[in-house]
Amino acid sequence: MNRSAVTRHLTLPNQLTLLRLLLVPVIGYTLTATWSYHDQVSVAVYAGAAATDTIDGRIARSRQLVSELGKFLDPLVDKILVITVLAILVGENLVPFWVVVVIFSREFVITGIRFIAAGQGVVVGSTPWGKSKTVTQSLMIGLLILEQPYPALRPAAVAFVVIAVVATVASGLDYLWRYRRFVT
Repeated sequence: MNRSAVTRHLTLPNQLTLLRLLLVPVIGYTLTATWSYHDQVSVAVYAGAAATDTIDGRIARSRQLVSELGKFLDPLVDKILVITVLAILVGENLVPFWVVVVIFSREFVITGIRFIAAGQGVVVGSTPWGKSKTVTQSLMIGLLILEQPYPALRPAAVAFVVIAVVATVASGLDYLWRYRRFVT
């Protein structure tokens, strides 16, 4: 691949997506660290990574930089980020295992639909339910991390676990309905 082809694919939105991927081990490190304020740093890094998900999409659409690579890579990196953090939170007993199973199952099924659709030349984009799922999961993760140093956040964290699970299931059902032709 020549330099112009690489430049064409590594647009600013795709670079932001790759930055989000590079932040995954940083978040993993800060989540499992034992130094003072590691939870707060972890939430800040996670929030920064999550913000790139919103920013990259806006830039891609506003500057006509939407690419097939970005449509594929963006949701994949989102899944890597969320599943990695949730796996660590399960290990730290901050979220029940079944919550991660529900979220992972939804992600696995939707990724499968995306691969099948891509094989037929169809790109499965995000939906309003998918965006709601992402927001509620991000809030849930932030609250679960921050409840450690701030126990008063426990009720809000538990509430967002429920909200995120409902949004995750609803989003999964929405995708299954919209793209049922790839499931049957």
